[in-house]
Amino acid sequence: MQKIGSALVLIVLGLIIIAFPLLGVIPFAILTGLAVLFLGVGLLAVGISSMGQNKGWGIAALILGILAIILGLGFIFIPSWFSFAAAIFVFIAGIFLILAGIAAIASRIEGGMVTGLIGIILGIIYILVAIYIKNPLYLGILIGLWLLITGIMTLIQKD
Repeated sequence: MQKIGSALVLIVLGLIIIAFPLLGVIPFAILTGLAVLFLGVGLLAVGISSMGQNKGWGIAALILGILAIILGLGFIFIPSWFSFAAAIFVFIAGIFLILAGIAAIASRIEGGMVTGLIGIILGIIYILVAIYIKNPLYLGILIGLWLLITGIMTLIQKD
């Protein structure tokens, strides 16, 4: 039951980010903070639901989730954090996706290989999009895709 709840949270968060990647006219700093915050919430959900199956992956996802939440809230509420991180903030989210992918592969849980590879690929694409396109719309969509795919993979995994 907990796995289904976590999967649904991931799917809903993914759909929200895909549907509203720019959230109207909210400044770029807040958008990035929200995307990283949602990534952190998603990682926390995955970490909590994975603790019974694989403690290593669960702890890694929890740590990454907490770091992402702290960074996301910092970007939203402390403008100087965003100013300081302006040159590297986009890469942070890409790195989180890559690290989450590596941790999922290392966990050796069923579906972890697919979810991990998707996270690594989307993280690399995220960084490339950040370098060459610099459009927050596409960056938000990539995080939304990762959350959506991870949620779906969580739902279809056997216990």
